Amino acid sequence: MNLWALFRRDIHLAWAAGGGGPVGVIFFLAVTAVAPFAVGPDLPLLARLGPALLWIAVLLALLLGLERLFQADEEDGTLDQLRLSDVPLGLVVLTKAAAHWSAAALPLIIATPFAAILLNMSPGALGVTLASFLIGTPGLALIGAVGAAVAVSLRRAGVLIAILVLPLSIPSVIFGVAACEAFAAGRDPSPQLAMLGAITLIFLVLAPIAAAAALKEID
Repeated sequence: MNLWALFRRDIHLAWAAGGGGPVGVIFFLAVTAVAPFAVGPDLPLLARLGPALLWIAVLLALLLGLERLFQADEEDGTLDQLRLSDVPLGLVVLTKAAAHWSAAALPLIIATPFAAILLNMSPGALGVTLASFLIGTPGLALIGAVGAAVAVSLRRAGVLIAILVLPLSIPSVIFGVAACEAFAAGRDPSPQLAMLGAITLIFLVLAPIAAAAALKEID
């Protein structure tokens, strides 16, 4: 099993099926564009809420396409080949999570400066938000891989995946937003970013094990 080929294949499928790339970016920008209408003309308040709104928009956008992360492989028999190959299933999960991050999260990070303009965010706040996304979104992709693996054999599993993923994503959102709030208050955001990195590392260890265990239990 060539993991690089699997990585490239998953990126192609994610873009073709609408789970990443332009569709995710349009959804992300649409969510952030609605915020000014909800908050009103108070620009300082909009700037203060900006990082939290961006984190929520990124989290929701990353849910797009998760349902197909393993389900497409289950339907065409690729998942059976992956389970029977000599490559550890945990490495397969890591590869597919990395492909999901590259196809879905990376375009969102690139689009974040445009969303920051809509939310009246300062360059400094944007920089900390981008740093928090780079550190935290890989953890969200790994959590999503676990949810997708658990629900792989279920039809219309999108709601179940969201129910599984959203609670596990709360610590990443909390520390990601806290880093931005610390910067806005004139404090060093490094401790919050370090905690965010620790959470991502924890899921880097645990998520492949949990997702592989779920995939092995499929009949």
